[in-house]
Amino acid sequence: MTRLFALLGILGISFSAIFVKQADVSPSTAAFFRTAYALPVLFLLWAMIRRRDQRPAGLRWMAVGAGLFLALDLAVWHRSIDLIGAGLATVLANTQVVFVGLAAWAIHRERPTALAFGTIPIVFAGVVLISGLGRADAFGDDPLGGVAFGVVSGAAYSVFLLVFRASNRELTPPPGPLLDATIGAAIGSLIGGLADPDFSFAFTWPEHGWLLALAMVAQVGGWLLIAGALPRLPALETSVMLLLQPMATVLWASVIFAEGLSALQWTGVALVLGGVAVLSLRGSVERPPTAPAEA
Repeated sequence: MTRLFALLGILGISFSAIFVKQADVSPSTAAFFRTAYALPVLFLLWAMIRRRDQRPAGLRWMAVGAGLFLALDLAVWHRSIDLIGAGLATVLANTQVVFVGLAAWAIHRERPTALAFGTIPIVFAGVVLISGLGRADAFGDDPLGGVAFGVVSGAAYSVFLLVFRASNRELTPPPGPLLDATIGAAIGSLIGGLADPDFSFAFTWPEHGWLLALAMVAQVGGWLLIAGALPRLPALETSVMLLLQPMATVLWASVIFAEGLSALQWTGVALVLGGVAVLSLRGSVERPPTAPAEA
């Protein structure tokens, strides 16, 4: 059942970009309402397990802070979806694996492996190919701009993951940390939205129907299933399963929106996903050597 829950959760979040594109609202509007609509449900779920949530206030505030980086990730990712399509934007967001490895090198002195040094340039070569290299057959209203926002999304998402994992080192039941992070994301998205002239509080239909589906299927259902199931699975299996998200999104986007990528862009997708798979399965960093104990 654990694997089934993980698979259902990953399939749930694979529809995130699809719902964003169907909603057809500004990126900041989508970022705010996907979190705002999720908050009441997450609060009710947290209230049911409140006694089991023993995190100190510092860790709860850390989860809220992680949500601010999630807000940045969502805003730029949604913009990438507008410019380059749901499938390619989701593939680009998965470059977070590279940024997590680089952050581990900078912060924890966990040096990248020789394999990582060889793989990371391949991933970014794939990113360049996804831009279409200025060719007329490249898919997207602005492929180069979409790639730029997609890479920023991957960087912001990596910071969110690092801070969020640190905030939940006590392995509290998922509704608690996810509620705190979603509060932070809602606050960050609102602040960003107020600076965006296209942001709107207006309730329109069916746009908000799609945003509600985004909140329930991805922000609540998908993430709760993933957060509850993946820590109970082997790391190798977890890495493989998470790669299903961008692959599934590319499939949904191709079927639903007829996102016809150019041959160069398909090659870029293969390089990015292949590189991410290698880094996920084989690891990207070496642990720093442990200092010998004093006599």
